[in-house]
Amino acid sequence: MKYVDGPEVDVDIEIDASPSRVWPLVTDIELPTRFSPELKRVEWLDGATSAALGASFVGHNRNERLGGWRTVSRVVELEAEQVFAWAVFDPDSRFGSGTTESEQSMALWRFTLEPSGGSTRVRLAARLGPGRSGLKLAIETLPYPEEQIIEYRLADLRGGMEATLTGLKRIAEGAAH
Repeated sequence: MKYVDGPEVDVDIEIDASPSRVWPLVTDIELPTRFSPELKRVEWLDGATSAALGASFVGHNRNERLGGWRTVSRVVELEAEQVFAWAVFDPDSRFGSGTTESEQSMALWRFTLEPSGGSTRVRLAARLGPGRSGLKLAIETLPYPEEQIIEYRLADLRGGMEATLTGLKRIAEGAAH
């Protein structure tokens, strides 16, 4: 797989709680900071206090390979109790692109909720690119095949996504019973 192909990763989990119970947790942008090994802090921008189409938030990230960096995300899809998606941008041009055009985002993240009897199937997915990112920088500078670098990053993201969904499940089910 090549970066221009828009590499994707997704994980899902069954949560013994209704979509109405899971939805406020999924749209709580601070919740992932409790479980993610990379996302450390987030806050809404421009007076926003909750998820709304077009609302933006800043994320502060850190990992051992890239150090720390900041992103700005914009909510691009929002369907109550069904879909919460946001495009991620590089406002500081750390990776070479300061654009805020959705077609050139660094990544697109999406939670989807699907009712399943009395429970909810939650899927967390990410599509990387097409805009420049730390992954694109690694591909251009590291002496490894592009496919190997992408596979490593997708596995890294998958681990964080699984931790986030496991934490989400624990909270939703603990509060639901």
